[in-house]
Amino acid sequence: MSIDVIIPVFNRSHLVERAIDSVLAQTFKKFNLFIVDDGSTDDLVAVLEKYTQYSNVHILRQENKGVSAARNFGIRHSISEWIAFLDSDDEWLPQKLEIQMAFSHQNPQYQFIHSDEIWMRNGVRVNPKKKFDKSSHEIFKRSLETCLISPSTVLMKRELCLKHGCFDESFLICEDYHLWLNILVSNEVGYISEYLIKKYGGHDDQLSTKYFAMDFWRLKSLLKLLRREDLTSEQENWIREQIEQKSALLKAGYIKHQNHAGLDELLRLMKE
Repeated sequence: MSIDVIIPVFNRSHLVERAIDSVLAQTFKKFNLFIVDDGSTDDLVAVLEKYTQYSNVHILRQENKGVSAARNFGIRHSISEWIAFLDSDDEWLPQKLEIQMAFSHQNPQYQFIHSDEIWMRNGVRVNPKKKFDKSSHEIFKRSLETCLISPSTVLMKRELCLKHGCFDESFLICEDYHLWLNILVSNEVGYISEYLIKKYGGHDDQLSTKYFAMDFWRLKSLLKLLRREDLTSEQENWIREQIEQKSALLKAGYIKHQNHAGLDELLRLMKE
């Protein structure tokens, strides 16, 4: 069984080599690597040149359309039963794929597998807060508040991803939050408590620091999610509770900081 690995990258020539090398160093060798250059304007082309020697490394390029479009572009070129994602600023530990494939063989009921992760910020390991617990306990309910599953930990069936429309390209951020929630509505996911990746934070070009009011995008996701007809009454109630909480916090924040444009957009969204 082979895996198609997808790394989207935009202007991160200074970081992406670490990510690529961590894939090439995997103990599980049956993979294809798709590196999607999302219209970079730095020296990424020159950095990627040395990887053209590998027959299982494929470099794709598109105009700059954002991380969702870049991942989807890679998915469209993939052919394997399984796909895995790695953000260009993260790093896999050497046995990541091997451990996940072994888990899959032992637990064939799961089409989606993720793991715990090591958090690194400014070169120092940090401990996440308790609310970021990634275990399967009430994973859907807890994921409504914030994204608990990191793309770089995910191994999933390509068919499952296509079934749910892949990543919504209208989302500037929180596109992973949106896809995972749509999957969690009706699917149990496999969780491996081992640390299989290093997730790096603290650098200037992180999307989570580039955009303010991330809860606005989570709110958009929740409102879309509420339209699904297969929600249980309990799931619907959980979603509505989060919509009320997030919209109230956003409204208060916009008023406090006199962000009239943000407030108008929020009110329009809630009205729709």
